[in-house]
Amino acid sequence: MESHSFFSSTNLDFNLLKGDCLTVIPHLDNNIDMVFADPPYFLSNDGLTVKNGKVQSVNKGQWDKLVSDNDAYVFTYEWLFAVREKMADNATLWVSGTHHNIFTLGRILPQLGFKILNVITWEKTNPPPNFSCRFFTHSTEFIIWARKHPKVPHYFDYDLMKRLNNDKQMKDVWRLPAIAKWEKSCGKHPTQKPLALLAQMILASTKKNALILDPFAGSSTTGIAGNVLERRFIGIEQETEYLQLSQARYEDLQHEGRKEFFKQHFYRLLNKGNDN
Repeated sequence: MESHSFFSSTNLDFNLLKGDCLTVIPHLDNNIDMVFADPPYFLSNDGLTVKNGKVQSVNKGQWDKLVSDNDAYVFTYEWLFAVREKMADNATLWVSGTHHNIFTLGRILPQLGFKILNVITWEKTNPPPNFSCRFFTHSTEFIIWARKHPKVPHYFDYDLMKRLNNDKQMKDVWRLPAIAKWEKSCGKHPTQKPLALLAQMILASTKKNALILDPFAGSSTTGIAGNVLERRFIGIEQETEYLQLSQARYEDLQHEGRKEFFKQHFYRLLNKGNDN
């Protein structure tokens, strides 16, 4: 593992590994409690979108370019197989997507032995506008929640989720904004997820000190949310730029008062977003 190591915190609760997840994952121990994966959606097709009021390219990088549908299927199968091998028997997996990849994920997960528990709909309260005016504005993403085995119970903090939802059962539609300025103080990844979204998944499906894996770590939002909530983290990323951003975010989080600041934002957004 030393050859893949990029950064580890002093107490080893935040670990960044550089490389292709298919190469790195086989070297991990088989004790992962939760996986969050935000795999490539393969949307970099030279199209246009609107960001911050400006028309911009949708291209995010070579890693997001689709070679063929079959290649996308094989890639999805391989990384899910590799991840499942390292999950504890009672562990769960969260994997995000849009209509471009969610159906492929939904097909492969049961083939590998996963049991799908929910398909969460994340409704963005501040989506980018649809400037073509030819279809409805895209304002949602999906997150599949699955456990490793159909008949092995998983951990779910039902009571906490209910408390976060005004003492009502929480639904599978979560209304949360996309990332805010306070989440980009060290820089920004092109597909960065909001910290509150990751915080809700982590709180729902893990206990303190749980080990969380993100095989497509990007700027390590999963790890930052996990560190605030006292979980351990392993993030795998190929791009040095984003590994450096991840390390900077972690180091910023260690400054006095930062974790409490983030935690307050988490719970404010979660209580607001789950008021349904």
